[in-house]
Amino acid sequence: MDTMERDAVAEAQPADKLPVPIAALIGVLAVAAALAAGHFVAGFVGPTASPFLAVGNSAIDLTPESLKSFAIRNFGSNDKVVLLSGMAVTMLLVAVVAGLLSRRKPLPGLVIAGALGLVAIAAVLNRPDGGQLAVLAPIASLAAAIGVFRWLHLVATSRFTAESAHDQGLSRRRFLYSSAGVAVGAGVLGGVGQFLSGRVDVEGSRAGVGSLRPKVPAPAIPNTADFSAIGSSKFITSNEKFYRVDTALTVPRLRAEDWKLRVHGLVDNERTFDFGDIRDRDLVEKTITMTCVSNEVGGPYVSTANFIGVPVRDLLLEAGVPNRSAWVFSTSVDGWTTATPVADLLDEERGALLAIGMNGEALPLEHGFPARLVVPGLYGYASATKWVVDLELITEGAKKFYWEERGWATRGPIKTQSRIDFPVGFGNVPAGKVQVAGVAWAQTVGIDKVEVRMDGGPWQAAELATEVNDRTWRQWRTEFDLGSGSHRVEVRATDRNGNTQTPDRVPPIPDGATGWHLIQFSVD
Repeated sequence: MDTMERDAVAEAQPADKLPVPIAALIGVLAVAAALAAGHFVAGFVGPTASPFLAVGNSAIDLTPESLKSFAIRNFGSNDKVVLLSGMAVTMLLVAVVAGLLSRRKPLPGLVIAGALGLVAIAAVLNRPDGGQLAVLAPIASLAAAIGVFRWLHLVATSRFTAESAHDQGLSRRRFLYSSAGVAVGAGVLGGVGQFLSGRVDVEGSRAGVGSLRPKVPAPAIPNTADFSAIGSSKFITSNEKFYRVDTALTVPRLRAEDWKLRVHGLVDNERTFDFGDIRDRDLVEKTITMTCVSNEVGGPYVSTANFIGVPVRDLLLEAGVPNRSAWVFSTSVDGWTTATPVADLLDEERGALLAIGMNGEALPLEHGFPARLVVPGLYGYASATKWVVDLELITEGAKKFYWEERGWATRGPIKTQSRIDFPVGFGNVPAGKVQVAGVAWAQTVGIDKVEVRMDGGPWQAAELATEVNDRTWRQWRTEFDLGSGSHRVEVRATDRNGNTQTPDRVPPIPDGATGWHLIQFSVD
């Protein structure tokens, strides 16, 4: 567009009304400045005070259960990326709307900016892990949004009072330079805030833990416990592939040097342990399969690892537990909570751990470094607090934990389940002897039998791999002589108590999915 065309467009615009692109840009830049200012201040007062993250965490807390389950089912560990992306798009649209509503006067945009600021302040104040100064971050966002919006709007409308074409040109250039300055400033502030948020050297702290050598190592996994050569999962899940499902929008950055665990409430003697207290004890290693309650029938949220730590039982007994019917209300550094019967944590056979290591190294950050709870036989939502910093003994029902407040069951025993790993759903295999393999689990009880049937025919007992212990999954395999075409295979498991999986399909919430895993595949 040449100069004459631009002048023609300007003359066609009402004298007191901003062009659509300019109005939209003002809204977008004001929101960008607000987010950057808030993120910058959060770098000093705490990363979770960042308004964008605080609103995101509040969104997670307020999201209906059906929508959370949909996100986990369809996006897995990427659900938080999807949430943040959706928030970014939503804020962009709101910014554009705020700008467009303010083409004549800035008041509509200022009202929207104020409303967004108040939402951010409420979100930060509602965070259980925010300090007293956390509110400064959303206040800074609010001030930046209002200030930048009002200023850019004033600069953009200054051409209305210009007395000559020359003055109008100066006004346009001033707006261009001002907009560029805001964009660059927002980028710099946001970048500095991100740098400050990561200044806690948690990676160095984790590396400093060094090699973890348990005094009581887990028994070696026999080769006969693993059918991964024919398509089943590897018996031990690597740290990188171990499932992750939690509510943490950003992984807490807590150094081992700063970590403390408080044990209090209905105990004889309140105790506080630091990382050195735990690290210097006689560490034990246990092979444990963990399962998420969000796991659909045949789903991926079940994994096995060698966890290293100290028995939770020892810590509780040192504090003194006069009431064996009490519950332990555990809290993460980010405020997430759950409650577990103290009887389950004192059960020597179950072997609950305060874990500081996983598969021979310090816990990965996303799996709870510096320390987490691992309780065999219970779904994670009711036991497996990551980044744990507080254990409070309470009477049953005295407090409601995070997921209980959202309608999930109070108790979370893992249900007997089985899964087909090979063939894969809708896959193709050669005709002839077709191997079928997978895993089954019934933690703290053990798997007694796995049966498989093809195309609705009779159930056929599968070969079971060597059992490692009753706290882990058990692998299985069998084979069928199949001709070409489409086939359907189903599996069911029976635990050592004689309980066989029910065919009735129920969703994971409130206390775990049930049903037989079924897949379709083709034989060429």
